[in-house]
Amino acid sequence: MIPGTDAFQQRKSPYITFSRESWRALRNSTPLTLKDSDLEEIRGLNENISLDEVVDIYLPVSRLLHLYYRASRELYAARREFLGTKHEKITFIIGIAGSVAVGKSTTARLLKTLISAWPNKPKVDLIPTDGYIFPNSVLKERNIMNRKGFPESFNVKGLITFLYDLKSGITNLKVPVYSHLLYDIVPGEFITVNNPDILILEGLNVLQSRNMKPSTEPELFVSDFFDFSIYLDAQESDIKTWFIERFKVLMKTAFQKRESYFHSYSALDPEKAVETAGTIWDEINAVNLRENIAPTKFHAHLILEKQQNHSIGRVLMRRI
Repeated sequence: MIPGTDAFQQRKSPYITFSRESWRALRNSTPLTLKDSDLEEIRGLNENISLDEVVDIYLPVSRLLHLYYRASRELYAARREFLGTKHEKITFIIGIAGSVAVGKSTTARLLKTLISAWPNKPKVDLIPTDGYIFPNSVLKERNIMNRKGFPESFNVKGLITFLYDLKSGITNLKVPVYSHLLYDIVPGEFITVNNPDILILEGLNVLQSRNMKPSTEPELFVSDFFDFSIYLDAQESDIKTWFIERFKVLMKTAFQKRESYFHSYSALDPEKAVETAGTIWDEINAVNLRENIAPTKFHAHLILEKQQNHSIGRVLMRRI
């Protein structure tokens, strides 16, 4: 339910709520372009997404995105006609938001695959906002290493500049690369974004609509550049469980590497691992979720509500 006063609660919701069954019916004739083997490269840690999930949830999402994409092309054509200007290609931007461990990266990869298979075969790029986290040296200097992932840990100005340039048609844009293994920005390494038809941007705080500090300059927010936005939602207790499960998997994989920032965690016994992951969640990720991420979800065009087994149980689509 949308938070607010009792009077507001009694008003008609700005969202249309769909059960899994009613949402599945909106697939229409959208073809399934994936095989189960294709999902192996898409699945995240501890997230066993199935073809049924693709058919029931993500094919209707893909169809809706295609309708929005076509409508945006018509809108830009109308603007060109009004201004009397020549053809301009403007990238359609999809934002995906949600908590740590809720499955944003898996959803982004899946949508990229489905969108790339549309009849017009659009060029689709996928960019995580992790590349705009300040380097550890800056976070340490500002004494906010324990706030990594919070709004103040991001170079928001740099991210907005990138999106502004992208919407302006500037080519060969460079996006910094973040290494989860090193837990830091990789110096001198970049992703090149060269005027794609569609860009998927996924991150924790991409729907944020307030600045951390007062400013006399005109305010722009990351979400101002979105043509469509999706929020992945779940019960906090479930997300905490997924976070702990992922931590235990990483202990046996990435943390084993000596170059891993978290290599010292690789030797924890199972009980201590659960305790450590739970503390990290409670003191950092849960705070960020409650204070900064969850309050933004009603800015999204679409909210996908996950159940305990990671499957989507309900879909909320904004009507206004």
